[in-house]
Amino acid sequence: MIGIIIGLIIFLILGVVAVNAVQQHKEKLAQDKKALASKQKAIIDETENLILNSSALPQNPVISTILNSRSLNAAKEIQRTMPEYKGISKRVNELAERVSSSKKMQASGQSKEENFHLPSNEKELVVILQCIKKLRAVLRSEHSKGAVEAQTFTIENQRLETMQLKINVESIVRRGDKAYSNEMLGSARQYYEKAIHTLNNHTPPSEYITRKLAEVGAQLEEITDALQNTNARDAAQRAKDDEDDLDKMFEPKKKW
Repeated sequence: MIGIIIGLIIFLILGVVAVNAVQQHKEKLAQDKKALASKQKAIIDETENLILNSSALPQNPVISTILNSRSLNAAKEIQRTMPEYKGISKRVNELAERVSSSKKMQASGQSKEENFHLPSNEKELVVILQCIKKLRAVLRSEHSKGAVEAQTFTIENQRLETMQLKINVESIVRRGDKAYSNEMLGSARQYYEKAIHTLNNHTPPSEYITRKLAEVGAQLEEITDALQNTNARDAAQRAKDDEDDLDKMFEPKKKW
């Protein structure tokens, strides 16, 4: 009897340990699922904010397809791991429709290059610049995961890089123009030289770079001529002032 009792006690202990182990495993699985869902939800939220901010950029169905597909894949991952997640099925269907719509626009050739006009507000410029940098980061990430083909990545990354360059250069030139209009010639020259340096450091050269180098170069030449004329006038005035001082020093003194 004692042996049976001891055996039962050991069996009960082992049973409790096994139940606890199973329970802990279930809790860990549930926590892992929640963590995965939270991660995918963060990807969706980040992508949606990026889509919203990119509305200030020229319409690009290729980028729209990439971003909507990114959100769709994240939503499908949530649906796979946590099918009970509230509203996830509806969200997957909505995103699938958006991907289909952007692909149709892409197939119709609506991704033509558009003229990009910079806003005059500096804060808006900063937001756009941050958006482009984030778009390029997402593009690289999706390409590394195999979600974006190499050719598409190269073309779209180059387009975003050119847009980023344009924002930087146009912003610098705008500051130079403002300094020039305020007759701050030295500051204007520094801004124009910085713009030229930025353009020269960008490869490969494009039509925009060639055109802008010619424009800024002409402005810089104007500034150089204006500074030379100003310096010449100042030198002439100083010489005249010195001559007047000498005349006054050696002129006959009046007798009183």
